[in-house]
Order: sequence, then C-alpha cells, then structure tokens
Amino acid sequence: MIGYVTLGTNDLPRAAAFYDAIAAEMGVGRMMEEGEFIAWGTWEGDASGIAVTKPFDGNPASVGNGTMVAILAKDEAQVKAIYDIAMANGGSDEGPVGPRGDDGFYAGYFRDPDGNKLNVFCMIPKE
Repeated sequence: MIGYVTLGTNDLPRAAAFYDAIAAEMGVGRMMEEGEFIAWGTWEGDASGIAVTKPFDGNPASVGNGTMVAILAKDEAQVKAIYDIAMANGGSDEGPVGPRGDDGFYAGYFRDPDGNKLNVFCMIPKE
C-alpha cells in the first residue's frame, strides 16, 4: 500500500550518506533523485522505499513526535547489520537489537542524524 515514506533533513549530503549505507545492506540503491529529494528502494514489485528531502517550504526540518518508520529486514542477522550500520553512520540508539514481547517481533530502534526515529525489524518463529 505505501510506495515510500519521506523524512525531512536539514543536511542532505549527511542524510544521503546515512541512507546510502542502509540501502546498500538491503540490496537497493537510489530510485529517484531530484534537487533536494532522494529516494531509495525499487519500483519493482510491491516493495516500499524511503526518501529524504529538505522541506519544500524552506523552513527547517523537524522530527514528528510519535512518528517512526519501520524497515523490514529479512532475518535477525540483517536487523543487527542495519542497526550497526546506522550507529556507524551517525545514528543514535533508541533501543538495542533484540526480541520484543512473545510474538516473534525482533527489532532495533535508532534515530538518523536529523533525529527521525526508525526501527529495523523481522518476525521470527515463536519457539
């Protein structure tokens, strides 16, 4: 249903480096780049993407309270890899990688260099 999610940035080159590293781990690259807007993902299939932009109205980008983007990983190893990539590229911890609850939800939470909150997750079989 969702094609892509756009997050605001005040430093496009810094945001681009951050998301380039995460996209590379996921096997995708930039799918659109126009002026102050960059999107990562693929137009093939039903996969969704993520984008960053400097706000069109010229005002500073700000973080939405209660807003979070969840990135679907293929397995627990990729959850950890993406979380580690985020930390190595200017991200900040919002909750370490690990299981959440008893329903097979496995995730790590972080903020990008602009303060946007994300998580990377996968579903694992319940034991």
